[in-house]
Amino acid sequence: MDLDLRKLRYFVAVAEHRHFGRAAQALFIAQPVLSRQIRAFEQELGCPLFTRSTRSVELTPAGERLYDEASRITTVVEGALRRVREAQRGEQRLVVAFSAGLQVSHAIRAFTANHPEVEIDVLPLHWQERDAPLRDGRAHVAYLRGPFDDTGLRTVPIGHETKVACLPVTHPLAGRGALTSADLEDEPVLDVKSRRTASLDEKFELVASGQGIALVPVSITHSYSRPDLVYVPVMDAVPVPTCLAVRDDDGAYPVADFLDIATAELRRQAGSAVGV
Repeated sequence: MDLDLRKLRYFVAVAEHRHFGRAAQALFIAQPVLSRQIRAFEQELGCPLFTRSTRSVELTPAGERLYDEASRITTVVEGALRRVREAQRGEQRLVVAFSAGLQVSHAIRAFTANHPEVEIDVLPLHWQERDAPLRDGRAHVAYLRGPFDDTGLRTVPIGHETKVACLPVTHPLAGRGALTSADLEDEPVLDVKSRRTASLDEKFELVASGQGIALVPVSITHSYSRPDLVYVPVMDAVPVPTCLAVRDDDGAYPVADFLDIATAELRRQAGSAVGV
């Protein structure tokens, strides 16, 4: 079947409002029209998306999954349409994404000095995001930490970052100048296996409140300084690799030019001699 993007947009509105009347108002259509479109969408998919009662509208398991996928689908479509319009207008635009704590401004300045005709936007990434903005079209280039699934991507190594332990200032190990992994064996570590957090702010708030410790790349400490936390180097922790990444099929101007300039500039910053 062909995916009807209009029906998908209607579905998202109902999922967000959990009410057909309010969703119809937000979409500027009549409620009976919206109800018919949603029922037609469910018939096309072959499964119910909502459970309906006189008081509430709730997502079914299939509806929950579609809602999770819908934002990615609409983002990809919107990104593609934006690039088509930019091409029609003859515009040159580059979106550069970067992981928390990594700084890409020097590379952007170096690129802009050589290519002032290209408009640059930046996209700060959420803590859990890595390659997603490249795959869904939100970004052309990304400055990332590994590891991540690089299938369909071209990655250029930049350097490595050491890890530090983030501890409450009252922690018995907080006064140490350096630690080893053995020092942390009995400590509850907040990571994706033990407790997934949506942001660094949430993670550090949990650490400060005594819920555990965190191991983070050293560059993050420059952006998240607070009096109730300390950062102590972990001498034997495995370094975190950093890289630039682009889609395999996106190697034309201006992406290729940015990649060349940014690679040299960021490696200079990182003090790395890693080869391509």
